[in-house]
Amino acid sequence: MGSDRERNDHGQYADRILPEAALEPFEKREDHGRPLTASDVMEALDCSRRTAHNKLNDLVERGELETRKVGARGRVWWIPIEATPDAVRAGFETDHEPDGTERDETTPSVEEAIRTADLPGSGATLEARRDALRAAYEYIVDNPSATKSDFLEHVYPDYPADFETEEGWWNAIQPALKELPAVDPPEERGHIWNFLGDDRFTPTLG
Repeated sequence: MGSDRERNDHGQYADRILPEAALEPFEKREDHGRPLTASDVMEALDCSRRTAHNKLNDLVERGELETRKVGARGRVWWIPIEATPDAVRAGFETDHEPDGTERDETTPSVEEAIRTADLPGSGATLEARRDALRAAYEYIVDNPSATKSDFLEHVYPDYPADFETEEGWWNAIQPALKELPAVDPPEERGHIWNFLGDDRFTPTLG
């Protein structure tokens, strides 16, 4: 009598694939700030989408990965990065990097970058737009993989900054957001904004 258990192209049973195997494609990325999709893991493990989701969800439950929805039906996973978001929210500033080395004085703080960002307007309008840029940055720190629609849904309503439309707001904010430390904007035709948050930057708001 035949078995209904799923096998991959190498004859392995899918239920014998350990969750740790799903970490391999994350470790082999050239860009460690890029989140992965279930399709990426399917290809690496040579398994079905259901199996890839099961292994990824196991790793999420164990705290080794984090996940979030992108768009209407998409989902991405990434290895969480600790400490940097807390430093941003606390306004912590130091002369040294996390590994103890002296910080490169040419690396700007987030607040300095926001103050010098190329945003339209002057006076109170300009300050409101700096506040909107700051809020967009704090959002991506808390949500290391975000889409344009995420910013429009979660940041724009509270920080419209005198823009009459979402599109006008985004056209002003996103070029400035690209220039802030540790922000990795989408490649051409891409959708996902990443926050790298590694030890190349120590973002500070104060």
